[in-house]
Amino acid sequence: MSTPGQVPDRPAERAGHTWERPFDALLGLAASAILLCMMLLTFVDVVARYLFNFPLRGGFEITELMLLVLIFAGLPLVSHADEHVTMDFIDRMLPPRGAMLVVRLAHALCAAVMFFLTWQVWIKAGKIAGYGDTTDVLRITVGPFVYFMDAMIALTGLVHVYKAFVPGDGSANQATT
Repeated sequence: MSTPGQVPDRPAERAGHTWERPFDALLGLAASAILLCMMLLTFVDVVARYLFNFPLRGGFEITELMLLVLIFAGLPLVSHADEHVTMDFIDRMLPPRGAMLVVRLAHALCAAVMFFLTWQVWIKAGKIAGYGDTTDVLRITVGPFVYFMDAMIALTGLVHVYKAFVPGDGSANQATT
């Protein structure tokens, strides 16, 4: 929790909307749990491989799929917290209203790109699901994971639409300067 006069350290606090907190918490908790599972799986696989000469069957596939979920579950979180890599050399030359306009336009452009990617990944997910693609060793169906990617890209697009209309105070971008 931040003290008065400080920039809040959580996106939901910065925005002042309590309805955002459960979404941040849910995606953050899911990402943390997946990362913990990946670490435990890797540890067990390495120990089993080198001490007992018995690697986990399909461990690499499960790690790949968990990494996919981790990255795409984190994408809306990063967008919501304004934690993308930014270049602020233009912001310094603009008046505050001009800088805010650039931020809004950047979010609108990001939203458009995300929705285009959502459309393209949806098409690809349909093809993958139609083919019945699975992983090589464990035969895990890949289609649901691609649909999950698509949902997270769409959610990221919605976050950017929201940010285009309610961009906040711009304090998150200033943390990297």
